[in-house]
Amino acid sequence: MTWVLCAVVACGLLWVWPLRDPARISAAAAVVSAVVALFGVLSLWAWRADGGRAADGDQVAAAAEVLARTVLGQWQDEAVLRQLYDPKPLPVVWSDSSRPGISDHRRLVGGPVVCSTGAEPRELAGAFGSLPRRRLVVLGPAGSGKTTFAVLLLLALLRTRSAGDPVPVLLPLSSFDPARESAGAWLRRRLATDYPAAADTRAHGATVVDDLLTGHRVIPVLDGLDELPEGARAVALASLNDTLPADSPLVLTCRTDDFARAVAKSGVLTGAAVLEPAPVAADDALELLRLAAPPGRHEEGWRTLARHLRDRPGGPAARALRSPLMVALARAVYADDDNDPAELADARRFPTPAAVEHHLLDALVPALYRRALRRHPDRRWEPRQARRHLARIAAGMSARGTYDLTWWELYRWTPWLAGAWRRACTWALLTCAALLLTTAALAAVLGVPAWPEARRWFPLSVLEVPIVACVLGAAGLVPARERGLARTSVLAAAVSLCGGLGAPGSSWFYYRGFPPGVVAAAIGFLCFGLWLVVLGTGLPSPPAAPSGSRPARRHRRRRLLRALGLVAAVVAISGAVFAGYALAGFESALPPGGAPWGLVLGAVAGVSLAALDWVRAPFSADEVATAASSVRADRLVSLIGAAACAVVFDLPEAVVRSLPSVASDPLRTTMVAAVVGLFHGAVLGASVALAARSWPYYAVARLFLAARGQLPWRLQAFLADAHRLGILRQVGPVYQFRHARLQDHLAGDAVRVRPPGPRRDGSPVRVQPQGSPTRL
Repeated sequence: MTWVLCAVVACGLLWVWPLRDPARISAAAAVVSAVVALFGVLSLWAWRADGGRAADGDQVAAAAEVLARTVLGQWQDEAVLRQLYDPKPLPVVWSDSSRPGISDHRRLVGGPVVCSTGAEPRELAGAFGSLPRRRLVVLGPAGSGKTTFAVLLLLALLRTRSAGDPVPVLLPLSSFDPARESAGAWLRRRLATDYPAAADTRAHGATVVDDLLTGHRVIPVLDGLDELPEGARAVALASLNDTLPADSPLVLTCRTDDFARAVAKSGVLTGAAVLEPAPVAADDALELLRLAAPPGRHEEGWRTLARHLRDRPGGPAARALRSPLMVALARAVYADDDNDPAELADARRFPTPAAVEHHLLDALVPALYRRALRRHPDRRWEPRQARRHLARIAAGMSARGTYDLTWWELYRWTPWLAGAWRRACTWALLTCAALLLTTAALAAVLGVPAWPEARRWFPLSVLEVPIVACVLGAAGLVPARERGLARTSVLAAAVSLCGGLGAPGSSWFYYRGFPPGVVAAAIGFLCFGLWLVVLGTGLPSPPAAPSGSRPARRHRRRRLLRALGLVAAVVAISGAVFAGYALAGFESALPPGGAPWGLVLGAVAGVSLAALDWVRAPFSADEVATAASSVRADRLVSLIGAAACAVVFDLPEAVVRSLPSVASDPLRTTMVAAVVGLFHGAVLGASVALAARSWPYYAVARLFLAARGQLPWRLQAFLADAHRLGILRQVGPVYQFRHARLQDHLAGDAVRVRPPGPRRDGSPVRVQPQGSPTRL
């Protein structure tokens, strides 16, 4: 229905166009404009009313149920990949920490808590529910199973949840920068990014995310305070205390020493119990490993290892296998592979626990890929090749001081896309190449008679490059944050005017011999086209998060009004600009008044922008944003946005560029000018539109790094494969290595990839010597 009404408006304007009587043109245009204006006022009013409506209780409850189903499905799949229940969870006992000064008053925390990850889900959920404020800090050394405990607790809470109970949501803290945003703002942003179906403001109200948090409908499970830079941990802890209510439920994981140092600077987490794990019993570890191995495999080796652990309870192997991480690695290396577990009993080969741990970390990737290769001999990646790729990815992440692999920030790994002006120059060169190829292709298609005219467009392709460079350079200087429509419009106008600063060269080339006022008017019209493009797609700089969108089939009435309002606004603005353009010097080449040009072309541009807006709809219910789905969604928005903005910038630009030839040259030259101008405008509009999305930067950076051998050619397929094998874990659209120690180990053996720029806390990047992990 949206497109039918938009097409009716456009066809009505096209019907007006062939009229030759100026009076009839004015009358018909006035009628159509009045109708369009009425639709626009009603649409904008309805759009504003719907967009600003607060969520009611039923909408918040519905959003919570959508969130619960989505989170449960997400982490059940993740638990299968991590083999948390295969054959059973490793029983680790967690109890109140005996370390002084890191927990709140006992009266606020409640009674002592003891629970085990090997217990039934109801027992684990009951232990958490017994806390007066349902606030918990999970501490332990590296590899002690803190994240596993958080996942098992999350699943236990969801499986025993009743309608109306809060929904646990696990979020890695590594993406939180307390110097730039508060804990509350970060939680709202991550919920909206990772779970767009639950945060859909059109289905659940404009305030749904705030209502979920303030109404205690969500239990944030914040994993990895220690993964923040050291100087940011205390600030992050203080932000949690300052911005979240003291009675709001919360789970936080951190390494013990790092948490103690943060508490010493900022204070304890208000009202939270603090748990630490007991070491894994050797019998429990060995039982899990033997149950995970197929019957009969390496029986003698398991018996040898069992005797060694019993005879030397303080030996290197026994001490290493007290860590849940090492038990999980041993399971992957021995229970699921052909390696003999008896080798761990060799005290000469493994004289220290560190030697055992190094061996298990080193053997993990080859063992998993060998197993996968046996099951699927036609696999794309050999174990050695896969390890090389993973090591380089780990090195790139460590060099940036992060444990998150976010595909939309991959452009930072290339020096010529990281900085604003370097990125602008690179994008301008790519645009120039596209313009030159387009011109050559058009010259070949138009034939030999058109070559004399077409050749003059090659220099113009180069002279148009500064337009793109100025637009992207100016946009790169604007801080990335959410803004209202008015402020966005002003910034779009400012960036477009900067684009006009790069236009004198191409305008002089095209409008030689015309009065300066005509040239100035042409530059002004180019700025108007850029303004429409930037307003439709956003500032042409890498966004903070990808577009979690896809074509929408819901809320048709609301989207109809929105589309009509958008078309009406573009038509009105375009008509006014064309009328002014005619008064500036092209009145002899345009129909009387010039406004019908703007009405027709404005209708086409409005429908194009409405199509782009139609794509920007949240994911369907029960669907979580993953890395692969967010890449596909952003690619869809990028391509549709490029096509829409090519039309928005192209049609009026092509008409205006053909006018000088209309005034002086034969019809053949006019057609060549119009055709070449049409394609040049499409390239420029598409280039600026693509620069506002994440996927184009990701695609360029991925191809460049793959060509240099630093990444696999099919990066997302490789990462998804590593995730299925259990080498990587995935939280929303973010990949991480299954443990920070695995990333550090792989990075220590790799040739460093050194992306430019500082760490998130502002300190310079320091590359560790090979073999020395960045963290232990």
